[in-house]
Amino acid sequence: MRLFLGMVATSLLSLSSVGNVAHAETKVEIKGVHLCCGACEKGVVTALKGLDGVSQVSDRKQKTVTLTATNDQAAQTAIDALAAAGYHGDIASSTLSIKKETNVPTGKVKSLALTNLHNCCKSCGNAIQGAVKSVAGVSGNTVKPKEADFEVTGDFNAAEVVNALNAAGFHVQIKP
Repeated sequence: MRLFLGMVATSLLSLSSVGNVAHAETKVEIKGVHLCCGACEKGVVTALKGLDGVSQVSDRKQKTVTLTATNDQAAQTAIDALAAAGYHGDIASSTLSIKKETNVPTGKVKSLALTNLHNCCKSCGNAIQGAVKSVAGVSGNTVKPKEADFEVTGDFNAAEVVNALNAAGFHVQIKP
């Protein structure tokens, strides 16, 4: 009888361990994200709120957001949510990416209206202005802290402005 009970117990333990096998999860680090303050970090949390199977850890000092998701699809959904909230960074992955802005005018323009980038404080505003001013031909902008919409003026390449903002950790959209 003891042998029989021992076999039953062993079988039950084996079955419970099969049920507890961890599914492969996706972990992705996004580098170069603009995170100058606690409000920037709170914005990341807000952007990902309600996404099932996704957790995040942001590191302001390292300018990184590390996502852990149940799978690649959940991770990509989280990345898309961060971009929609105005955050941008570099991802070392062959399967995951931050989508580039697609309707950027080609060549030089005199004005470019931008929207939807993260801009929670004066430091964000200063970083945005610095990125925009670094582009050759930009002569002005209407960037104000805590405002996600602004205009860039001058005689400049629109793609260079978008690239400069992305490099500074901001995801941006072109206003229609």
